[in-house]
Amino acid sequence: MRQALAMAQRAYDLAEVPVGAILVRENQVIGEGWNSPIHLHDPTAHAEIQALRNAGAGEQNYRLPKSTLFVTIEPCTMCLGALIHARVARVVFGASEPKAGVLLSHQHVLGSEIYNHQLEWTGGVLEDECSQLMQSFFQMRREQIKAKKKTP
Repeated sequence: MRQALAMAQRAYDLAEVPVGAILVRENQVIGEGWNSPIHLHDPTAHAEIQALRNAGAGEQNYRLPKSTLFVTIEPCTMCLGALIHARVARVVFGASEPKAGVLLSHQHVLGSEIYNHQLEWTGGVLEDECSQLMQSFFQMRREQIKAKKKTP
């Protein structure tokens, strides 16, 4: 998870929402990514998707069985779909995402029985650090917005 936090810091430094992810198989990192939708002009460029793309290219396969994704924030619906299609075995996330998260926050999505692959998940790993990075980012954004409003 510390490596995923380092990826999230990259997103933070680029003024992207600070989410980072790494994909691991047999204790080896096979993919990594950080949120980049703004810089890439791509709404699908979430950290999880970037890690899957990176791993898929390296493995020369779109299926990534027996892998574990470590991500700083609970995945959204889009990312869950990609993880299922890639046959990722397990997801470990830091902080929950009450609005859009679909593993803990909105469990009915994964439990809907529409998916042909099930994955295991664990939440709350380095939760405080993951939450703090996100809170710090949005505090900075609010301050930037306030400063712009004051500038004539």
